[in-house]
Amino acid sequence: MAAAGGGGEGSSRINNRVVVVGGGVAGALLAKNMQFHADVVLIDPKEYFEITWAQLRSMVEPSFAERSVINHTDYLTNGRIIASSAVNVTEAKVLTANGHSVAYDYLVIATGHADSTPRNRKDRLEQFQQDSQKIKSSRSVLIIGGGPTGVELAGEIAVDYPEKKVTLVHKGSRLLEFIGQKASKKAMDWLTSKNVKVLLGQSIDLDSISEADGVYTTSAGEKITADCHFVCVAKRLGSSWLQESVLGDSLDQKGRLLVDENLRVRGHKNIFAIGDITDVPEIKQGFLAQKHAVVVVKNLMRLIKGTGENKLATYKPSSAIAIVSLGRKEAVAQLPFTTVIGWLPGIVKSRDLFVSKTRKEMGLNPRKA
Repeated sequence: MAAAGGGGEGSSRINNRVVVVGGGVAGALLAKNMQFHADVVLIDPKEYFEITWAQLRSMVEPSFAERSVINHTDYLTNGRIIASSAVNVTEAKVLTANGHSVAYDYLVIATGHADSTPRNRKDRLEQFQQDSQKIKSSRSVLIIGGGPTGVELAGEIAVDYPEKKVTLVHKGSRLLEFIGQKASKKAMDWLTSKNVKVLLGQSIDLDSISEADGVYTTSAGEKITADCHFVCVAKRLGSSWLQESVLGDSLDQKGRLLVDENLRVRGHKNIFAIGDITDVPEIKQGFLAQKHAVVVVKNLMRLIKGTGENKLATYKPSSAIAIVSLGRKEAVAQLPFTTVIGWLPGIVKSRDLFVSKTRKEMGLNPRKA
């Protein structure tokens, strides 16, 4: 039975102790799939995992979060949950902020990007209610950051509240810099058609902003009037806690863990890394992090069964495929040989944002929270 807390050295069963650090979409899926094949301990500062690509819809439609914010105990019924941050790793144990020392035979690092969301599901749902109310009561909204998060939030607001003045400020020379220029231009044209004002090549000092006077000044000196703002810039990787650990030498200059073709951390045969924290050369996306999890599940199963090192599954980096939602019905999609925008990619992603699919993969009712 899953339970919050509980420390010690794990089970007496040998070579079956799997510790997963990070309960995002990748870590949660791996823990769920391993729970009946090993003694699984999930270490995560939150009591839930969130389908991250549904966040922006939840900000304008809070009820959407009822299905996309999922308590770890809903799917992890045969493992332990330690609701705390990991603070160190040794060759044999993971140490947590709340004083646990958790022994492992196999370790999976899945801490992705650092985020400051509430500890429990109830507070997270309340946060979405507050965001929604803030948007609803504002006549004008400022969005800082023109990556996928900023573009998708601008799209959600522009479609649901076409009467509101939406301004997006991005320091880069184009939107969605993580994908190609064609997709960037299509997204830019779409936002412009929805009366979203986009300012490129400008930034706003995040340390000095305040909603008190409703006036924001960009790096170019342009004044923006807005009733509220949302910061949608890239978050830092969740790897700073590893710098002084046994894995410190396995981090690259960007703070990513170096992994081999089996997604094992280089130099460590029993430690794996999955998701955004890895140096796998591909676009960092949730569905790819889930693919990492599937490969590592196969490898853990083979190692536990003693199948042999030479039979481990390998991961091949994916080509540049990306879909960015533009409101409820449209999206821009970058595919290997073309870039398309409109209702067709919208059918694929924007209607349900893969929430039903993800819930089904986690063994949960796709439609009900």
